[in-house]
Amino acid sequence: MKGERSRREWTGPEYRIRVSFGVPLDFAFAWCTDYTPEDASLEGESYQRKIIERTPDRVIFEDLEESDDGWNWSQDVVTLSPPNKWHMDGIGNRRDVTADYVLSPLPDGRTRFDLRWSRRPKVPEAKKLTKAEREASTMRAWKRFAAAMEQDYRRSRRRRTK
Repeated sequence: MKGERSRREWTGPEYRIRVSFGVPLDFAFAWCTDYTPEDASLEGESYQRKIIERTPDRVIFEDLEESDDGWNWSQDVVTLSPPNKWHMDGIGNRRDVTADYVLSPLPDGRTRFDLRWSRRPKVPEAKKLTKAEREASTMRAWKRFAAAMEQDYRRSRRRRTK
């Protein structure tokens, strides 16, 4: 996969999470890859997001957030591989990251989401998280995303049946 070569050169752990979504795969892919400035509120965060470019096979966005020790800036390039995969390479003033996302169909119209990522900090972190803490934090964010996605799916189904 794209990014594999650079990921092997990074030191530190590789992180992984898996979440199930109560929506079909096509809905999950469209929802997960529809990056918007409102994503921060879904995640319970305060960053500001600006979409720089959006094409059928790529999204580039920048996030900016004020913290106690200055500004956190990042730019992410997301390469879309419909119907079920996408890859993200991000650079920032505090860390670089690379991530692979894969969706798989489950019985009863649900979808499994697998996320694997690596990060390379650029500055000593004020609060350094363990591998387990970082995975747990990311899992909480994706469970919030799942709840919002499932609510959007139910709304879209009600609109179609009226």
